[in-house]
Amino acid sequence: MERIKTDICIIGAGSGGLSVAAGAAQMGARVVLIEAGKMGGDCLNYGCVPSKALLAAGKHAHDMTTGGPFGITPMPPQIDYAAAKDHVARVIETIAPVDSQERFEGLGVHVIRARGRFISPTEVQAGDTVIRARRFVIATGSSPFVPPVPGLDKVPYETNETIFDLRERPDHLLVVGGGPIGMEMAQAHRRLGCDVTVIEGFKALGKDDPELAAIVLDRLRAEGVEIAEDAMAREIRGRAGAIEIETADGRVFAGTHLLMAVGRKANIEGLGLDEAAIEHDRAIRVDAGLRTSNRRVYAIGDVAGSLQFTHMAGYHAGVIIRSMLFALPSKARTAHIPWATYTDPELAQVGLSETEARKRHGDRLEVVRFAFAENDRAIATGQTEGLIKVMVVKGRPVGASIVGAQAGELIQIWALALANGLKMSAVAAMVAPYPTLGEINKRAAGAYFSPRLFDSAIVRNVVGFVQKVLP
Repeated sequence: MERIKTDICIIGAGSGGLSVAAGAAQMGARVVLIEAGKMGGDCLNYGCVPSKALLAAGKHAHDMTTGGPFGITPMPPQIDYAAAKDHVARVIETIAPVDSQERFEGLGVHVIRARGRFISPTEVQAGDTVIRARRFVIATGSSPFVPPVPGLDKVPYETNETIFDLRERPDHLLVVGGGPIGMEMAQAHRRLGCDVTVIEGFKALGKDDPELAAIVLDRLRAEGVEIAEDAMAREIRGRAGAIEIETADGRVFAGTHLLMAVGRKANIEGLGLDEAAIEHDRAIRVDAGLRTSNRRVYAIGDVAGSLQFTHMAGYHAGVIIRSMLFALPSKARTAHIPWATYTDPELAQVGLSETEARKRHGDRLEVVRFAFAENDRAIATGQTEGLIKVMVVKGRPVGASIVGAQAGELIQIWALALANGLKMSAVAAMVAPYPTLGEINKRAAGAYFSPRLFDSAIVRNVVGFVQKVLP
């Protein structure tokens, strides 16, 4: 049995673990990185990267059918589903070297390709190696949660970890789960020529602003995606190519393939958390600084039970590097963390939604709105379907919700504002190039000030006085 002493030992080579490893190693710390699966974790191999690549393939197919208003004769696309999956694989292969074992070993990281498990509060075993470290980081992420629906164990099904390896196009894809993963995959597969039915036990896109989510759902329905809400799966039956889902209210949905997309679970099994005196329930319990009950051990990303986004794990990495390497106080926050669903149109959020803001701030809240249909670039490109809402309290934004083209890009200025405590005046003072969708943010900020300037008797009186006294 080989024994190693190091400064930092990281379990998990996903986004968070890799960020800690790269940062710590380049700043002079001795780092051991343990990974039993693929380098890059879920985001590169099964999540963010392949899903956006497949969505891009679907968009190219969809664009061939929607050129009429621009004077382009619509044509039915000839879709090669396997070739679309080849595109997904090429995208992963292109990005993979950045997350590769070779790159991190080049940075000085000792990479061990084995499953890591705590054998004491100060030691982790990975294969035939025992690592004793000053600090440990658990960054094992999450994996698809598959609920115990009766009959599911008797039929073939896909998750986000297998769907991108599917080479034969489904005739009719049943998607259980109407969250971001389910809706993105539903639209991508519909545009690639599949019939698609989404079965959601509550409300589709239920964590987002309902007014904005409705715009996305209406678009998907218009494209031919069937979306059944308040449809809790009670039983799944059938065989490959002929699957049925019966819901609690007696409805039956039939299809050829099944995708389970009902959520994620933290990867805590087999880590030896009890041996390390690390408290946990469904995820690892951490304090504001992301430390566990074992003061030597941090947990970051999905496994820490916070927002399940790749960029959240990267943010967590920065928080603990400050603490581990420089012994400086550092706490994680969530109020400034944005997220986006990459359907067409996109849906993005940062900070408080309108409902949350009204509960917290009551009458002090102002909600400003601006429609994409009033933006010249959106008009020129035929992308007028969309809306921004900014929640404002005493001149400062406390949240923003956007639905429309490039919402994931547009939300970033509001994430910047929330992270730095900027006022609406900072966004209003920005000069955006014309014509761009980015002007939507500036116009939303302007909508906050307009009634104060144009509907104010004080302003009118001041302007009138100045005009009288000016030479």
